[in-house]
Amino acid sequence: MINLEKIGIEKLLAIVPPHPAIRIAHFSNNDTLLSSILGNFCQEKEYELLIHCVGNKHFDFISKDYDSVDSVSVVNFSLDRPRYMMQGKQYDFVFVTLSDDVEDIGSFLKKVHGIIKNAGNIILFMEKDNASKRHHWIQRLEENYYVASSTIDDLFKGCDVVISKKMHGWGG
Repeated sequence: MINLEKIGIEKLLAIVPPHPAIRIAHFSNNDTLLSSILGNFCQEKEYELLIHCVGNKHFDFISKDYDSVDSVSVVNFSLDRPRYMMQGKQYDFVFVTLSDDVEDIGSFLKKVHGIIKNAGNIILFMEKDNASKRHHWIQRLEENYYVASSTIDDLFKGCDVVISKKMHGWGG
């Protein structure tokens, strides 16, 4: 399980530019802090947030907080879906806090690639000091048409952040 700290998340959100109509997606199976901070951030900035809850318990816990919030949608989501596109929407930023639970990394990254806007970012959170796992994810990112991968290792005590970009005209 990834443990995040509020101050680190707030610093990380500085990468989101102050542009209108930003869309953010979050794939999560148990992270409530990031979902909550992203929800508040998107309401304040008038951005759109879609939280993909992987697991019924997580969906039940999160969805009640956003019943009456127009800018935040919560869906009960299965990673086994053939495609991740919903309502033809693409996202500027995709946050992923379930990197420990993705069985087929290549398939997951390919499906996420389809919902990220050109030059959009995928932000992965993974346990700190697991260089082999981080290297494996970065390698899979590159194989699935993500570029400019970088690691932030001093933002959180318990995890590292990997950020990668979808480039225009690359891949599926």
